[in-house]
Amino acid sequence: MGKNVINVLPSVIDYLDELIIKLYENEYFGFLESAETYVSNIYDFIPELIENQTHKQAPAELKKHGQFYISYSSNKRTNWYIFFNRRDNRFLIKYITNNHMPDAKFL
Repeated sequence: MGKNVINVLPSVIDYLDELIIKLYENEYFGFLESAETYVSNIYDFIPELIENQTHKQAPAELKKHGQFYISYSSNKRTNWYIFFNRRDNRFLIKYITNNHMPDAKFL
């Protein structure tokens, strides 16, 4: 199999960019740079997770966000769920949510 090609929808990029500001403004992080690092880690782990994790079928209630999902544990309290479609070695990241959001009840 060739090298994976991973694309991210602009709406996901916008969400993660906004997340940086929300995390800082809500004082989850004392420094803006720390919030940026936190979100960068989500981005950085996506290729590794796609390569090494089993791709789980998205539940029917969440299929609109992508056929499959993987998870990333950023800390003891928060798991991120990355939804995507795939075709061969091409992946389109369509949605990201975490265990604190209403969608998580379906996972």
